[in-house]
Order: sequence, then structure tokens, then C-alpha cells
Amino acid sequence: MKNKLTKYVIRILAGLLGILTIAVTLFLFLYIFWKGKNVMSLSFILDKPAGVPLGTAGGIYPALMGSIYLGALSALMGGIIGIGVAVYLVFYTRKSIFYHVISACITGLSGIPSILFGLVGYTLLIYQFGLGRSLLCSAICVAVMIVPFIAIRAEKILKEKGTEYMKNSLALGLSREYAVIRLILPVCAVELLGTVALGMAYGMGAVAPILYTGAVMVADVPGKLTDPFMSLPYHLYMLVNNGFSLDYAYGTAFVLMLFLLLIQIICKCITYIRKDY
Repeated sequence: MKNKLTKYVIRILAGLLGILTIAVTLFLFLYIFWKGKNVMSLSFILDKPAGVPLGTAGGIYPALMGSIYLGALSALMGGIIGIGVAVYLVFYTRKSIFYHVISACITGLSGIPSILFGLVGYTLLIYQFGLGRSLLCSAICVAVMIVPFIAIRAEKILKEKGTEYMKNSLALGLSREYAVIRLILPVCAVELLGTVALGMAYGMGAVAPILYTGAVMVADVPGKLTDPFMSLPYHLYMLVNNGFSLDYAYGTAFVLMLFLLLIQIICKCITYIRKDY
């Protein structure tokens, strides 16, 4: 009787916590949408910022495109490094001391405040190397920030799906490189791409790494990597920090949240479709 009661209590608590999570998420979306509904329109997404002060009219198109460029570039760099590190940890280190050192570094890197990535990026890339505030500098900082995010999840994916492939390949006399490139990575490609996409969403929502390295209040859509750029999180930060327009701030926040949510939903859908097949 006592065991049954405990089981029911745990189920009820788990269900309530799940409902609470959904309720909080819906509340945030609905509240932000309600606050920004007066400015939400197609022109808000497709127009450039306008008004005096700038940002109190017009739209967020340069900021939206700047965020997409930043996310894509940082995901490309961070994804290559993160997946490469995961492959090395799973298939080459064999639980050696070096494995634990790299794992500790990745774990430590994941706990560093994001503002430090921006500070180090500013000091090295802009102050020391003289690259200037640019999309490239910001993408490098964000890429370094998301490397542990991608590496930890990629390592788990490769352990779950790639270990048996590696054992069987070695038993058949195939090289590790052949097994990784021709067998394991293609099998895990969808899950790894989903992980990189989630890392992209994580990086796109960050303000601190780009605060001193490339994001500006006003800019056109970047035409090259050395151009400064606008970003949705930075644009939102400036609107709220300077008290320009809360309506436009909430509108910007809703577009940012919706865009990041869509990325995560697409990743989940692809993963579920992959499992079904």
C-alpha cells in the first residue's frame, strides 16, 4: 500500500512539474507577444530600424540577418571543432590520462561566463591583432563558447551509436579512420547536425561575447566578414538599456524567441523522424 502511494505521489509530482514547465513557457511567449503586438507586422521584420532615437520605428531586418550570419558562421567553426574533439575522445584516447585532461578542459570551458569570451576576444582579436569590430571576431568568440556545448553532446551520440560500429570494423580489419569517415559519421549525421543547430541557437541568443567584438547599434546587413553587424539580442539589449521603446523591445524579443524555438523544434522533428526509420 505504501509503495503504491509513493508511486502515485511521484507520478502526480512529475506531471505537475511537466505542466508547470509548459505553463511557464506559454506564459513567456504570450506575455512577450502581448506586450509587442502593437509593432508586430511583416514590415517590422523586413524593414531597417528608423526613428529618433534610432530603433523606435522601422524594423529589425539587419539585426535578424546579422544574427543568422553570426549563428551560421559560429556553428560552422564550433561544430567542426566540437565534433572533432568528440571523435578523438570516443575513438582514439581509450580512456587515457589525456582523455580525462581534455574532458576536464571541456567541462571547465562550459562553465566560463560568456562575458569572458567577449573580453578575451576583444583583447586578442581587436586590441592585439587589430582586426576591428567585425562579424568574424564575434563568430570566433561565439564558436569557442559553443564548442563544449557541441562536444559534450556529440560525444554522447558517438558513444551510443558508434561504439559497436567501431568494434565490428576493427574486427574486420578496417582502419579507425575508415570506420569514422565512411560508417560512423554518416550514421550519426542527423543527430550531430541537430546538435550543431542547437549550438547555433545557443550562440545566437548570447549578447556578452559580441558586446565588444562586433555588434553595433546600427549597421547594414554585413557584406563581408570584416563588417560590423547588428544582432537581435544586442538590439534588444540596447532598446531596453536606453529605454528607447519597450514595444519595439518586446517585438524584438518575441521574434528572437520564436526563431530560436523554431530551430529547436526542427531539430527535434528531424531526430524523431530519424528514429522512426
